[in-house]
Amino acid sequence: MNITEKILAHASGKTTVHTGDIIDANVDMIMVHDLTGPLAVEAFKRIGTPNVWNNKKITIILDHQIPAESVKAAELHKTLRQFAKQQRIRLYDVGRGGICHQVMPEKGHVLPGALIVGADSHTCTYGAFGAFATGIGSTEAAAVFATGKIWLKVPEAIKINVEGKFQNHVTPKDLILALIGKLGVDGAIYKTVEFTGETIRNMSMAGRMTLCNMTVEMGAKNGIIAPDTTTRDFLKGRTAQPLPPFDPLQSDIDASYAKTVEFNVTNLTPQVACPSSVDNVRPASEINAPIDQAFIGSCTNGRIEDLRQAAQILKGKQVKNSVRTLVIPASQEVYTQALREGLIEIFTAAGAIVCGSACGPCLGGHIGLLASGETCISTSNRNFIGRMGSTEANVYLASPATVAASAVTGRITDPQKLEAT
Repeated sequence: MNITEKILAHASGKTTVHTGDIIDANVDMIMVHDLTGPLAVEAFKRIGTPNVWNNKKITIILDHQIPAESVKAAELHKTLRQFAKQQRIRLYDVGRGGICHQVMPEKGHVLPGALIVGADSHTCTYGAFGAFATGIGSTEAAAVFATGKIWLKVPEAIKINVEGKFQNHVTPKDLILALIGKLGVDGAIYKTVEFTGETIRNMSMAGRMTLCNMTVEMGAKNGIIAPDTTTRDFLKGRTAQPLPPFDPLQSDIDASYAKTVEFNVTNLTPQVACPSSVDNVRPASEINAPIDQAFIGSCTNGRIEDLRQAAQILKGKQVKNSVRTLVIPASQEVYTQALREGLIEIFTAAGAIVCGSACGPCLGGHIGLLASGETCISTSNRNFIGRMGSTEANVYLASPATVAASAVTGRITDPQKLEAT
């Protein structure tokens, strides 16, 4: 079996599972946030069960519309606070956490070998830690609240083997954009995407999270990377639970895959996903579109490693007067580290605005929205029509280095070219 099949077999109390099997699996952790949580609470109340199945295995995080920008948002937040208090569920409120997919592993709620579901499509991020993690709907989350179980179909698997060493200013974000451009937005529908190879083994946890975060953009059920010493080093001290042995969480040598993709990053250059599809990918050097806004943040690229990359480009420079530049650390922990390292000062000196840890403009939140005819280059994961405001705006996706370079020039810019000038 591959690693995903092993996790699903264990979660369903079976010795083995096979592609296409329907299993009734035990959930180790479920997460909802302020957009999906209120619907889940409402559906749970309709079920009629007085108490959740296990309040230690539920996490609620406020991150999308914080601080509340409307009375409606405030009322939804109030609903979640009351439910969390009544059921004694952990709640990461405003100023206590940050973006859900950063907070979950930071606070030790993600463990290798676990089955984790979340009422958000980018829950697949946690596969970077060797967990099976996938997004579900709010009503399905309510059923998990009540029973602790979920029906799943065992997915086919695609192995993506990555070799080679990144050039300067080329990042895991460029890798995943290139892969989505190659496979397409429908290239892995309801499949496991398993990343292997020397490049992955040498990759930081931040980079691995970026890869797994965007597997859903090719239609995948989950993305996953086998846990190793890098995983262990990140989780050390973050959880009171003992880490499981990693040896059983490796895919068997004879595991079968529906498809194997070989990719070498040695000659990879900075990539950009153009409007309005994530698989509309071109090299940054081929694009010269003017921009009105640059956004560095989100659950894809708001980690400390990402902020360091952007600060390296922006240090001693000014963003173009015509470009609004937003920097949003993915969590309070990341924000605090950025303060310690002087990154916040670099951003503000360059003319960027640094906002509190939240999703921000990624999902058309209450800050950083685009007007008609405007263009944003963003480190987030989706560039759909209307994703960041007006349906007549354009969104390009890129790495923190490319977004920072573009903020300086006022046009989409290859950071390697900026450095050469």
